[in-house]
Amino acid sequence: MEKTIAAISTANGQGGIGVIRISGENALAVAEKVFVPVNDRRITEMKGYTAAYGHIIDDNETLDEAVALIFRAPHSYTGEDVVELSCHGGLYVTKMVLRTVLKNGASPAEPGEFTKRAFLNGKLGLTEAEAVMDIISARGAQSAKAALSCMEGKLRQRIDRVRDTLVNTAAHLSAWADYPEEDIPEVDNEHLSLSLEECRRELTSLLESYDAGKIMREGVDTVIAGRPNVGKSTIMNLLSGCERSIVTSVPGTTRDVIEETVILGDIPLRLSDTAGIRSTDDPVEKIGVEKARDRILKAGLVLAVFDSSRPLSDDDRELIDLLRDAPAIAVINKTDLPQQLDTEYIRSRIKHLAFISALEGIGAYELEKQVAEIVGTSKLDASQGILATERQRSAAESARRSIEEAISALTMGITLDAVTVIIEDAINSLLELTGERVTETVVDKVFSHFCVGK
Repeated sequence: MEKTIAAISTANGQGGIGVIRISGENALAVAEKVFVPVNDRRITEMKGYTAAYGHIIDDNETLDEAVALIFRAPHSYTGEDVVELSCHGGLYVTKMVLRTVLKNGASPAEPGEFTKRAFLNGKLGLTEAEAVMDIISARGAQSAKAALSCMEGKLRQRIDRVRDTLVNTAAHLSAWADYPEEDIPEVDNEHLSLSLEECRRELTSLLESYDAGKIMREGVDTVIAGRPNVGKSTIMNLLSGCERSIVTSVPGTTRDVIEETVILGDIPLRLSDTAGIRSTDDPVEKIGVEKARDRILKAGLVLAVFDSSRPLSDDDRELIDLLRDAPAIAVINKTDLPQQLDTEYIRSRIKHLAFISALEGIGAYELEKQVAEIVGTSKLDASQGILATERQRSAAESARRSIEEAISALTMGITLDAVTVIIEDAINSLLELTGERVTETVVDKVFSHFCVGK
């Protein structure tokens, strides 16, 4: 018999309510030992999807008022009997209620154990289960929409369509090879190649969405760079919504790297405001400039800032040369002042430009559009289901490689028996992706990243 588990399922902090979740065969019996309804109802006799108001009792002492919500197996999140005790959301109170529940027969839940049980009991597929934590950690509308679509099965549906095509293809090949005396249509190599090519295209589309989806979830390392006094710190403060960088008219004020994470549109940017790029004899400033150059070369995105009100300088040109192979947006700042900057020179070397006035707060939307385009999220349809984890990406890549190998084998005239084996490899990879054929080690690893209450 599986042990009955319990954990605090709300955030670790003060709030209106705190929820202690109990799941397992003895969940109702455990809850009945600690919760006393005001109307003398017995928890073990209550129907599913019903609630009772009462008190949490420990050794005849009242700990708190609470509401008990009952879910009967299999109609619960985990597929087991579940009781959720909602008490006041203080740190002390929720911990004391959990301690009382554990003292009366429940065991502490491991990270992700509730969702793991939902997966093992067939309530969720593995891709849907992985989406649960993405919903919890979503930092923008697009990442939340992507996670919700995966939890609703959109990714699973896309994978299933590819898998079903491959299964039907492999079945036809096997039947045609094993039962030549039966009236089975002969395999048409051209039709077979077209079918495999369609599967390859669908997996390629999924794989191409992975990097953009990862950026939506995790963000991108972004460096704000430029010569001194072009407005880097003002832009940092504008995007941060507070004064993180010192803003003065004195060049070289920023000596070190200042970091902040902001959400621009739906994209988390891990911003670094760096020292101005210029030649200097100041030993402290020189260290800052070297740090800035190093950050630029390693960044996932560079916001290269130029002063619209001043002509290009040698320091500007050095920065442009430094950005030759970097993912960069030229941010033309101070557009509220008369223009002297040669923007065509910049445009000929940096594809993406955004015109803003950081001081006036103008142009943030244009910058947002340019960032979305350069990181690939502008063309991403999050509602269609996208790959969300490295495990999923690796399985999809393995399936695509097998399909490409099968297409190549057909072209070279290799026997259909061998092609069938290769197609079956692709099917196995897709079954691993959805969790229909996955090892216990992989399952444990997936759920080890979850928070305890989920």
